[in-house]
Amino acid sequence: MPIQTLQRLSDLDPREWDGLLPSPQQPFLRHAFLSALEDSGSVCAAQGWRPAHRLLRGADGRLRAAAPAYLKQHSYGEYVFDWAWADACQRAGIAYYPKLLAAVPFSPVSGPRLLGETAAVDELLAGWAESLDEAGVSGLHVNFTDPAADARLASRNGWLERLGCQFHWHNRGYRDFQDFLDTLSSRKRKQMRKERDQVAGQGMAFDWREGRELSEAEWDFVHACYANTYFVRGREPYLTRAFFSLLAERMPEAIRVVFARQGALPVAMAFSLVGDGSLYGRYWGCLAEYDRLHFETCFYQGIDYAIAQGLTRFDAGAQGEHKLIRGFEPVLTRSWHYLAHPGLRAAVAEFLAQEREGVRHYAEQAREALPYRRDG
Repeated sequence: MPIQTLQRLSDLDPREWDGLLPSPQQPFLRHAFLSALEDSGSVCAAQGWRPAHRLLRGADGRLRAAAPAYLKQHSYGEYVFDWAWADACQRAGIAYYPKLLAAVPFSPVSGPRLLGETAAVDELLAGWAESLDEAGVSGLHVNFTDPAADARLASRNGWLERLGCQFHWHNRGYRDFQDFLDTLSSRKRKQMRKERDQVAGQGMAFDWREGRELSEAEWDFVHACYANTYFVRGREPYLTRAFFSLLAERMPEAIRVVFARQGALPVAMAFSLVGDGSLYGRYWGCLAEYDRLHFETCFYQGIDYAIAQGLTRFDAGAQGEHKLIRGFEPVLTRSWHYLAHPGLRAAVAEFLAQEREGVRHYAEQAREALPYRRDG
């Protein structure tokens, strides 16, 4: 069957799309999340993200395979950085944009990208790669894949693997935060206690809320905090104010927001999603500077919450090394790239072979810096 391109996810029945998601469902792949990005204007052609979702139906009309996809005119909001590839193409007179990206916008979270039955996904992939020249795009990129997609893409000719490294916290059956602290070296325990005491000494209290419990005024505050993290760096935020209200309407059960309050006044927030046994910390913001408040709101509060709720993992976002000394362990991530131009493909393949070795070495070194006790 021919591959269809869907330019607006809201035109597809959510039950069809979500019916392809493996169980337990990750929140970022749900129809509610992806359609909220589009319907809020956060993801659209004007922002350089033109939806081009791929669908494959059987002879009976049933949706058999799909992938969230976008025609990109830039590389912002992807967290797999290929600016150097684009610059090299420009110098060589090769068009790098538009490119086709299979990913979740603004969300560096590994998960399913190729949805549906094995045979149907293989058919979708084959047709996709063959249509690049006709579509006028330089290549197809699949970011932050799960093991199923890794195995499938590794077995196909022409696909290039890229590694990245993130830091995730794992719940090993801790009874409470103190139980977690007891697994750390003495020096690191003291450092974490000191950081938490410094925040408490500023009169901070924390309040966890689910999506259905927030008023529109509170969503105004959430967005203002989120947007401020971009404004202070001279950038525009990716997400519009409408995105938060739409998401709260469509999947409130997956939303968690923790407010930091000084007295009765909210001063900061961290926005997270829950699903598939994990807590995903996504957005943070503060309207004034407070010592150590970021670490408490974004990391320690999340660890506390994950333990209390019996969640197995806490993914607090893409960046870095400051998580390592707080018990977040290095985890390799993968993306895959199919480049139409043979010269570009050869050059990138050579670069990625060296980069993969460096990333693996970095992750091994990072593990040595973890704060856990090495008894015996």
